[in-house]
Amino acid sequence: MRGQRVWLDYVKPYAEETFSDAYGNCVAVLNKGGSPRLMLAAHADEIAMAVNYISDEGFIYVRKMGGVDAAITRAQRVVIHTKAGPVNGVVGNVPPHLSRADDKEPKPPKIHDLFIDIGAPNRQAAAKLVRIGDPITLADQFDLLRNDLAVARAFDNRIGTFAVAEALRSLKDSKTKLRAEICAVSNVQEEGGLLGARQIAYSLKPDIALVVDVTHATDYPTVSKPQHGDIKLGGGPAITHGRCNHPEVVARLEAVARANKIPLQHEAISGTSGTDTDVIFWTRGGIASALVSLPNRYMHSPVEVVNLKDLDKIPELLAAFARSLKSGEMFTVKI
Repeated sequence: MRGQRVWLDYVKPYAEETFSDAYGNCVAVLNKGGSPRLMLAAHADEIAMAVNYISDEGFIYVRKMGGVDAAITRAQRVVIHTKAGPVNGVVGNVPPHLSRADDKEPKPPKIHDLFIDIGAPNRQAAAKLVRIGDPITLADQFDLLRNDLAVARAFDNRIGTFAVAEALRSLKDSKTKLRAEICAVSNVQEEGGLLGARQIAYSLKPDIALVVDVTHATDYPTVSKPQHGDIKLGGGPAITHGRCNHPEVVARLEAVARANKIPLQHEAISGTSGTDTDVIFWTRGGIASALVSLPNRYMHSPVEVVNLKDLDKIPELLAAFARSLKSGEMFTVKI
């Protein structure tokens, strides 16, 4: 929850009220008592692993937390987050020299095949440093490539919590008269089942919700655009059409984007979006919701790549949407 503390400390100067709930969902409120109530939400958690077993030799076996790809996790540096502080380790990888000669086509590893070496000589020594259930993240950090492109692990979804915080700051600093109450939310446990969003949407009772997350960029080799759509870095944020996305909220986002010269990309869904929007929109009989996404190459890997100019446009879009709301305005499907 250290990241949530950082987020709350950042948004506090731009809010009239900040708080967290039983499971660590965090909220910052601006223009309290306004109507409608607009929730700007993004999840704070990232995919990770957890300590599951310590062998007699001191090696650590893991469970996954979210969509971890075991095949690209081998030979990575990791950090085990313990109550006493971080413990560094590496995910072991058997070199080809020691592989079985008849394994011409080795199968991709399963998560239970992975083991972490923290330099402990045995189980007793390792157990003094880590305990079962401690979370584990990869050690890759932020770096700049070129042409406004940046690389890091867990842009999914640090960019979302950044965007809603920046939208709140923009609304506060602009001193524009707001009709709506703005609830900026950094919610938990999306990667494990969209759980925190269910909790906070139920308790906040928003009239409208805009969710910020990442989406798959399809502008690199081997990705089928006819199957997955045409989304590219540098083309602006993406908005989604269908299912959980309320058509009138989407139409307002498009109108606001045109008025503010914000480029948009478009994608369709026939099933679920795979984001918190899927659970927010049906809470308490229905919350008018829409998803705003940042194009992201190589999602759920240690080298996610995004365009920072695309990211800058998201809080701009959220703030413009909030300013467009009339007093008491509600979004309903036209019959």
